[in-house]
Amino acid sequence: MTSLLSTSLSGINAAQLSMSASAANISNEGVDGYRREQVRLSAAEPAGVTATLGQAASPGEDLVADVVGLLQGKNAMLANLAVFKSGARTMGSVLDILA
Repeated sequence: MTSLLSTSLSGINAAQLSMSASAANISNEGVDGYRREQVRLSAAEPAGVTATLGQAASPGEDLVADVVGLLQGKNAMLANLAVFKSGARTMGSVLDILA
């Protein structure tokens, strides 16, 4: 059960980083020389996801990609939060039975 909670928590953290990067990109739109922040996701062992923050190779804007990134991050956050809550409830039920 702990791995389920840590897996969903890694997804929540990745979604938060993604939304923060998109928000930074939107707020810096129009700034000369600004290189967009980009989040790279990779599988973590034994489960979950690792998110790293980087920058685009060259300056430039992509408002559409950043707005979509915000929406994707929001949906990923909600999905991982639902998994986390479900796992926590299940763990609480198991502990109630054992008590």
